[in-house]
Amino acid sequence: MKKLGLAMLCLSAALCTAAEPVMKYGDTDRLGRPFAKDPSVIKFGGRYLMYFSTAAFDKKIAPKDAPRGWAIGIAESRDLVNWKKVGEILPEQACEQNGIVNGRIILLDGKLHLFYNTYGNGAKDALCHATSADGLRFVRDPSNPVWHPTGAWNNGRAIDVDVVEWNGKLIQYYATRDPAGKIQMLHAIAADRKSDFGRASWQSLCDGPVLKPELPWETKCIEAPSVLKRGDTLYLFYGGGYNNDPQQIGCATSKDGIHFQRVFVEQPLLANGKPGEWNASESGHPGVFEDDDGQLYLFYQANNDHGRTWYLSWVKLGWDGNKPKLLTP
Repeated sequence: MKKLGLAMLCLSAALCTAAEPVMKYGDTDRLGRPFAKDPSVIKFGGRYLMYFSTAAFDKKIAPKDAPRGWAIGIAESRDLVNWKKVGEILPEQACEQNGIVNGRIILLDGKLHLFYNTYGNGAKDALCHATSADGLRFVRDPSNPVWHPTGAWNNGRAIDVDVVEWNGKLIQYYATRDPAGKIQMLHAIAADRKSDFGRASWQSLCDGPVLKPELPWETKCIEAPSVLKRGDTLYLFYGGGYNNDPQQIGCATSKDGIHFQRVFVEQPLLANGKPGEWNASESGHPGVFEDDDGQLYLFYQANNDHGRTWYLSWVKLGWDGNKPKLLTP
């Protein structure tokens, strides 16, 4: 009986900790509590770099010279599990003064390109571009902001960008809203791969959204695109639902970069956790990363307190034919 009791105790402990991820990172510098959102990861210079959104300073703990608004944090790792914050990208240009977030990183011709958006301007938030030789110090594009949408189908806002090379072009997928500002959806623009990616380089690929919420679990929001190229197909991972709706992660595919078909309909690819688990309020805002050995990682943000704290983590991805699947809980 003692052995059985010990076994049951060990099983109970395993079940209690099963929901805890291998990686769980939160930046405490600005709020005094863990807060990191919108992950984007790259391997560069022999280490992994992760770019994430970090909140505006809590006035109670802010230093006298604290910068205004949200910023983009940078963390470094050697194993994708243990992360150390190594810097921040602060608002610099006039258009950025209320804050910047959602740094999406890509390596092109030996140079790092960061695509991100201004924050704190409501419908006037727009997409920006910067470059770096070391991943820590960035030079702004003088034409920033490089894009905000026009036309009667949207409200002019552009946030949550990701980029992918595709058929001689660089495509940006980003989130905007309907004219009433209620429905969040994705749009696509493209620039010639040989361009400087400044404001004059970008053209809309369609007059309307490439993906908008239609499924019950997507509620009124599709945002946070993260795009993976596999053969002749683009896999667009996205957050369905506004933050803490809960937001959960889905995936859609395209052969032309414009027309997308959902892979997961009845249920998302990655759902939020059960009550009491660390991601009970959300598992959202995907950032797909492919390591040198071909292993795919789905980075994402999560919390269990309706957004008071935010952590970043990952699950491994594999394939079931042409359909992505989770390899870890």
